[in-house]
Amino acid sequence: MTRDIVPARKLTAIVGRVMIADGDTFETRDVPQISVDLEGIALDGLLGERHRGYARAADARVPWYPRGTPIRNARQISIVCSEELADVAARMGIAEIRPEWLGANLVIEGVPSLSMLPRGTRLFFPTAASLAVEEQNVPCKGPGRMIARNVGGDAGMPFDFVRKAARKRGLVAWVERAGVIRVGDTVEIRIPEQWVYA
Repeated sequence: MTRDIVPARKLTAIVGRVMIADGDTFETRDVPQISVDLEGIALDGLLGERHRGYARAADARVPWYPRGTPIRNARQISIVCSEELADVAARMGIAEIRPEWLGANLVIEGVPSLSMLPRGTRLFFPTAASLAVEEQNVPCKGPGRMIARNVGGDAGMPFDFVRKAARKRGLVAWVERAGVIRVGDTVEIRIPEQWVYA
């Protein structure tokens, strides 16, 4: 059986916000720019960003390894879309979901259905930095608890977030090429050729 192949495409977007986490905290804060190297985010030489490093410990997202097993870190950068966050907030019946509550590093504006960009999509920034999309960032209760805490939600809100944010939670990516990413940068997004394995 043959399947249609979707050809490669290019999109352009804007970096709306750039954010980092201090040390091991989950919540991020705004900065004007970040430097990325092959280990992740390095702001002014600070190496403590939560998801920095070539390796990370296996967790519930990779159940085929025992928890804590060192594996390649394909989750160095968390990317969200302001339009998707607004949609999830509306579906949850709250005024807003701020990207810092989700531990986001980049807010990209102007890409419809950012969370649906496929694995292998590349994001190219003006200073030569590039990121490779690994996968969707599946919604979980941790960010849901952060949202509930910030909007005065009840104990059910984290579960509501998991349901309502499905396929709209953003992406995780890894650094393919070092450089600087700034607020206001134009991002060239290259979507690879896609096909379905049957």
